[in-house]
Amino acid sequence: MSFAASNEAMSLNESIVEDAALEWFGELVPPTREVGHGPHLAPGEPAAERDSFGEVVLVGRLREAIRRLNPAIPEEARAVVADFATTQTEWRPNP
Repeated sequence: MSFAASNEAMSLNESIVEDAALEWFGELVPPTREVGHGPHLAPGEPAAERDSFGEVVLVGRLREAIRRLNPAIPEEARAVVADFATTQTEWRPNP
């Protein structure tokens, strides 16, 4: 998809941005990984992965990615990383 300037005004909407992001990220994601479709993952749906749209991070997917990328570290350490990633807004070194 090209976003080259033209004489016609281009109307951006969520679908255009989402399609572009899926195309770009599709090049990074291994073909074995499944991309979820938003309405199927929405709160209240059978395949929901969050309780509300206010939950930006899909914690289950985050925990699975941490486990997949760091299989040699203990589960407790992976849990600390996931908790840090979902609760901290800035780095705070241990006292």
